[in-house]
Amino acid sequence: MLIFGTRSRAGWVLGTVSLALAKSIENMEIAHNVGHGQWDWMNDPEIDSTTWEWDMAGLSSQWRYSHNYRHHVFTNVVDVDDDLGFGIMRMSRDVSWRPRNLAQPLRNVLLAIIFEWGIALHGLHSEHERADTAAERTAHTQALRSKIAQQVVKDYVAIPALNGSRWRRALTANVAANVLRNLWAYAVIFCGHFPDGAEKFTVGAVECETKADWYLRQMLGSANFRAGRVLAFLSGNLCYQIEHHLFPDLPSNRYAQIAQRVQALCATYGLPYTTGPLRRQFFQTQRTILMLALPDRSAPAESDHPVSAQRR
Repeated sequence: MLIFGTRSRAGWVLGTVSLALAKSIENMEIAHNVGHGQWDWMNDPEIDSTTWEWDMAGLSSQWRYSHNYRHHVFTNVVDVDDDLGFGIMRMSRDVSWRPRNLAQPLRNVLLAIIFEWGIALHGLHSEHERADTAAERTAHTQALRSKIAQQVVKDYVAIPALNGSRWRRALTANVAANVLRNLWAYAVIFCGHFPDGAEKFTVGAVECETKADWYLRQMLGSANFRAGRVLAFLSGNLCYQIEHHLFPDLPSNRYAQIAQRVQALCATYGLPYTTGPLRRQFFQTQRTILMLALPDRSAPAESDHPVSAQRR
């Protein structure tokens, strides 16, 4: 209504920001958490992890495998967790440096801007890896193409067309809102996994991993950022990334409550609980990305050392 019903630039800006907020809430507070099965206990067919389709380019079904299984089960395990660099960036010194890594800063910026498309291709890659036949891989590709077509038509054709002669105003608003949503999702997710203190792990660390070891790895491999109620809601409560990785199917509105108990547990056993202001976590993440784009000519930072089975 703000985008269509106003003629001023201020009205367009306010409408676009409102739309970006709505998209962020749908993706992070609703779709992400529904996709984890946090609300399956309600037995509501409209709010079910197996049927919810979110408002972005990727397919929820493909994301659930790449995210719920490969990422959450093998959090920050080098060469296993595809989210560790999303296949285009070097996020650990345990990964050999290559000349192509010099382009990492540019890739990083591009990924932030088109994050929904990166997630879509990321999910497809995971499905292709577990597919047994070429026919299955083709079916996954066609399914993603169909979802992309629907999303593009909705955002960039149908909704602008409904605005009649003011279609350009709606089109630019949708483009801007999607970019803003992408930037916010990128910032929240990267700040939950790559600030100083978020550990990386070798494959050896999980070969004989017990359930207790798994919980320990989730705590060591994740990071929080401090947030009030509003910021927590806008991030899908992923400001509590540690708690989310410990209990991914716990309704996200409970994370603030259990965070105090998790912190107390860490203090009792001398375990790190990585948290800090959002701006600091974001700065540390970007510094790591820029540093790992260069050859290993200086001593690695402590946070870049992968945790081996012996250290565990």
